[in-house]
Amino acid sequence: MDVVENQEQHRQEETLTARNPFERAQMLPKLGVDLLVCGMISQTQQTALVSAGIRVIPHICGPIEEVIAALLNGRIENGALLMPGCRGRKRKRSRMANCGRKEFLER
Repeated sequence: MDVVENQEQHRQEETLTARNPFERAQMLPKLGVDLLVCGMISQTQQTALVSAGIRVIPHICGPIEEVIAALLNGRIENGALLMPGCRGRKRKRSRMANCGRKEFLER
């Protein structure tokens, strides 16, 4: 998706055929990708993407139009669209293991 002054200009879908996370990450800059908003992502894939110069906003869920609207309005990282079980954006690495899993902290 191309964005100019917080307005979507163009959107297209691409299929990434590479299975290797580092090969996949190298394909995205060639497509003009500099930001990836996603749900679940492996640590290996996230590392490969960051190494390729791509900013990653992980653990986001919701209808695509809602996610795009939140991104364009600067609300994507406010926590409203975090996957269930994910705590705030500034969590410790040990807490990342709980993201996406139900937590039984209360009885």
